[in-house]
Amino acid sequence: MPASSPWLAAILAALAAIGPFSIDTYLPAFPAIAASLAATPIEVQQTLTAYMATFAFMVLWHGALADHFGRRRVILGSMALFVLASLVCALAPSIEWLWTGRVLQGLSGGAGMVVGRAVIRDLYDGAQAQRLMARVTMIFAIAPAIAPIIGGGLLAIAGWRAVFVFLALFAGGLTYLTWRYLPETLPAAARHPLHPVGLGRAYAKVLGSGAFLLVAGAVAFNFNGFFLYVLSAPAFLIGHLGLGPQQFGWMFVPTVLGMVCGSALSGRMAGRWQHGRTITIGFAIMGGAAVLNVLIGALVTPGLPWSVLPVAIYTIGMALVMPSLTLIALDRFPARRGLASSCQSFLQVSVNAVTAGVLAPLLWSSPLTLAAGMAGFMSLGLLCFLSWQRRVEA
Repeated sequence: MPASSPWLAAILAALAAIGPFSIDTYLPAFPAIAASLAATPIEVQQTLTAYMATFAFMVLWHGALADHFGRRRVILGSMALFVLASLVCALAPSIEWLWTGRVLQGLSGGAGMVVGRAVIRDLYDGAQAQRLMARVTMIFAIAPAIAPIIGGGLLAIAGWRAVFVFLALFAGGLTYLTWRYLPETLPAAARHPLHPVGLGRAYAKVLGSGAFLLVAGAVAFNFNGFFLYVLSAPAFLIGHLGLGPQQFGWMFVPTVLGMVCGSALSGRMAGRWQHGRTITIGFAIMGGAAVLNVLIGALVTPGLPWSVLPVAIYTIGMALVMPSLTLIALDRFPARRGLASSCQSFLQVSVNAVTAGVLAPLLWSSPLTLAAGMAGFMSLGLLCFLSWQRRVEA
């Protein structure tokens, strides 16, 4: 496949979408899983924590492995392991076996996201890189919308185990598409050894960079403002809005349309707007949405569409700033883009994992506390960006 092929963005986006599919597809099945495996709601919630924690750990290494073995090998190996992990989940006889399968999914599910970012920067610079990053984000954004709808449909037709069979088939198809069509973008001469001392120095250099941590932190906190609602979807949609397991699209479709709009605007403005202008406008949109969300949560009875609208508006700003912030972070270390992408993903998923295991259960008690959580995460993202900006201008 030529590097300019329009299918490249679709394959990279689908590989990155393994992550949200692994989360969103089975959310409607939480009550059914608890009943089938005689598990408590907290035990079922911990299947999400098990996935997120191991996902966060392994994304720290996908990039280094891809810098050594090449991009294709790491993606192919990870997708094959994800197929096996999904089958373990589908056949799980107890909640402990489901935890095991989710751990294996977490170990393999982040490779497409991490390595895909490095592939984009291997191929393109400047505005071209931002356009492709935005296109991948736009296609990737569809996953959170259709995943719970697919999950709800499979749950109604064939039960919760069918969700994990679907994930196995999806990963198997991506394994073939990667083998058949994805080019290797890292020449052998540009690869790095896996020597522990050299790796330690490389990780220390990236994770010891204050500028990198601030930009990566901005990406992580911005995304977590929306991801809080993904993690709390059963409580928010079923508990507070009174919807059924097959009606999760009421939140996910509008929020994904917001991400598509934000990503499309980012791609259209690449080369016309400087990164700073794009990011400033995105934060203005997120800030307005967060304030509106708090006001609705405090003053209005929960319902459709007003309880969902601010979350959808928030995703427009989030998707607008994400490509620019991601490229700024990766460009700090052009010789180790894979490892830098791993470190960025590790920071993002670590925040997500803490939210999944600790913060989301504390905040999903009411729409107002969820809105306050979104506003808090957005404020932290803005603080990180402003601190980075002061460093650059100093």
